[in-house]
Amino acid sequence: MAAYLNRPDAATSPTDASSGVEPTTAPGTALGAPPAEDAPPAPAPLAALAHAHGVDTSYDPGAGPVPVSAHTLVAVLGALGVDASTPQAVERALAEHRARAAARLLPLCLVARAGRRTALDVPAEARLTIALEDGTDWQLPPGRSHWLPADLPLGRHTLHLRLAEPGQDERAESAPLIVAPDRLTAPAGRGWGFLAQLYSVLSERSWGMGDLADLAELAQWSAGALGAGFLQLNPLHAALPGTPSDPSPYRPSSRRFADPVHLRVEAVPEYAYAAPEARERLHTLARQAERLRQEVLQHDGLIDRDAVWSLKREALHLLHAVPRGPGRTEAYRAYVRREGDWLEQYATWCALAEQHGGDWHQWPKGLRRPGTPQVAAARAELADAVEFHRWLAWQLDEQLGAAQRAAEQAGMAVGLIHDLAVGAHPDGADAWVHQDVLAAGISVGAPPDAFNAHGQDWGLPPWRPDALAATGYAPYAELLRSAARHAGAIRIDHVMGLFRLWWVPEGRPPTEGTYVRYDAEAMLGVLALEAHRAGTAVIGEDLGTVEPGVREELAARGILGTSVLWFERDWAGDAGDKGSPLPPERWRAACLATLTTHDLPSTAARLSGEHVELRHQLGLLARPLADEQAEAAAELADWRAELTRIGLLAPGAPLDPAALYRFLEATPAKLVGVWLPDTVGDPRPQNLPGTWDQYPNWRLPVADAAGTPVTLEQLAAAPGALALAALLPSPPAPGRPTPASGPR
Repeated sequence: MAAYLNRPDAATSPTDASSGVEPTTAPGTALGAPPAEDAPPAPAPLAALAHAHGVDTSYDPGAGPVPVSAHTLVAVLGALGVDASTPQAVERALAEHRARAAARLLPLCLVARAGRRTALDVPAEARLTIALEDGTDWQLPPGRSHWLPADLPLGRHTLHLRLAEPGQDERAESAPLIVAPDRLTAPAGRGWGFLAQLYSVLSERSWGMGDLADLAELAQWSAGALGAGFLQLNPLHAALPGTPSDPSPYRPSSRRFADPVHLRVEAVPEYAYAAPEARERLHTLARQAERLRQEVLQHDGLIDRDAVWSLKREALHLLHAVPRGPGRTEAYRAYVRREGDWLEQYATWCALAEQHGGDWHQWPKGLRRPGTPQVAAARAELADAVEFHRWLAWQLDEQLGAAQRAAEQAGMAVGLIHDLAVGAHPDGADAWVHQDVLAAGISVGAPPDAFNAHGQDWGLPPWRPDALAATGYAPYAELLRSAARHAGAIRIDHVMGLFRLWWVPEGRPPTEGTYVRYDAEAMLGVLALEAHRAGTAVIGEDLGTVEPGVREELAARGILGTSVLWFERDWAGDAGDKGSPLPPERWRAACLATLTTHDLPSTAARLSGEHVELRHQLGLLARPLADEQAEAAAELADWRAELTRIGLLAPGAPLDPAALYRFLEATPAKLVGVWLPDTVGDPRPQNLPGTWDQYPNWRLPVADAAGTPVTLEQLAAAPGALALAALLPSPPAPGRPTPASGPR
């Protein structure tokens, strides 16, 4: 099935489940059938209203267009604030939309590219002024069709328009104007690095799961000893509180802030100054954490985030009480000023969640929206808890910064690659803070296709395109800014979502969703501006269904794609529908090339066929076991033949990870990613899509071929990493793009 993943006209594959979000599936219709027998296609006025608001009225799963039902369009339009519940309401909404469009002199938000003139159709008598973010103004000469000059500086500016017409009052409008770089700079030269799930990489000093100090150690070792140029991580986003907590890093409470469970307690500077009684308690907690670590490493236990956080939370409360010196106090104040209102609201949400539970929809009514008098009163009452969560966010910012500096100082050309999940949990902090720009009653997912006739529901609320534009894309920009702050690159999960997302109305199966369009020029422009200013590269996860032109546009903007060996097939070849392995010289250069991902079998499991047996044991196969095994064996035979053909494998020799990584090295891929568990032959996947409690997703430590957990120290001493590193492209000279100066 996965072999069809990158076929140009392919339907969505199981790995389209947003990189680890567990899909919620419901009985749907067969591929190519109407969404429901009692749901006819939309009437023409409703379809016109949908198109006016960027809502698609059909989709193509690969076997021809499928109409979207009228009731789906009504629900999606309702989430966009448009009443389409009756024919009369549709006509009224269409008329209102046309009237608003005719009345506006400026769009909600303008996005221009540096070095290009941008046409702006305004009345000839209009006077235009651009208020630059540095406080200066540009006056534009009047003209029938204005052009924004090509030499506008990068940044977030404001365009002001004034129009005086005879016999009428002067009209004035303003709109955000974002000037973005035309293209991002890719990392210099070629390089390779590890793909790691941080929680799974335990050292002899961590408290039961990998932490940010382990991250710094991993970066220093892999760069200094092996020549790695980067280290790509799972999302470190803040998790939704509760016991048991959801271990998936792709369904967080907040994408804006990291999870304090990743903190190294001993790395907090105030640890050295704790009072004797606090120090004694800290040592007791450390001994309890050692038992947690030993349970994982020596007794085949699972990583228990809740137990780890219980110990760390108490320890961090003790450290929070330690007085800070004047320099540290000022550094903290500077952090709080920089983070602004979102930090204040996030810390407030965390304090309220401790008191009322992690689902803000169930809180007392006055607390369900930030900015109410009740929230202000609760913030004052919970001032100590709010302050603690602000402080935790600061500690995370400091340790993340230290990890990136360690990577750079060790010689990594890129350093850390942080992963930005496609969305956040509907009950979490981000959804509470940004209710006005998220679509209520909607979750994103994937449509039905040849591999999953039921479609997928990821349970994550999407941005409202209209509301986001009205803010000048400020929440989106701030999210990107935080992701890039301590990164050499950021990975955008499901990057196709910058163009369109599959919206599923609440209470409906994924088959009854539709695509909603985003202003890709604006979404890419804001991304380019924030990445440029941070000096980071951008990698887009573009696996699965990709519309024509999307990959080309991403490449033109300097955004690297993602290529997985098993999915790279020559669809124009003569091997039938399956295609044959794509020769290395025909791979795209602007990509991160890997053998696997966190949602796919490890290399060891794929080569042994163990991945098929595992899915069989868990009842996940859609076909008889023998058929699945035969297909897996044929796939291996294809790749064995290709590697033999190009001289990377001796005739008759078994296919092994070394040969496959040599193949990746032979491609022109800018970056080559090595799945860290491959260095010790770990056969287990970190996440098995389609499972919840049937498999320990996101809770396994890195282990050897026998399944015995290994520490970071053992990883560094094992011969596998050194052997693989010798096969991979030499790292480029250290250095990364210099962050642009100017206001943030």
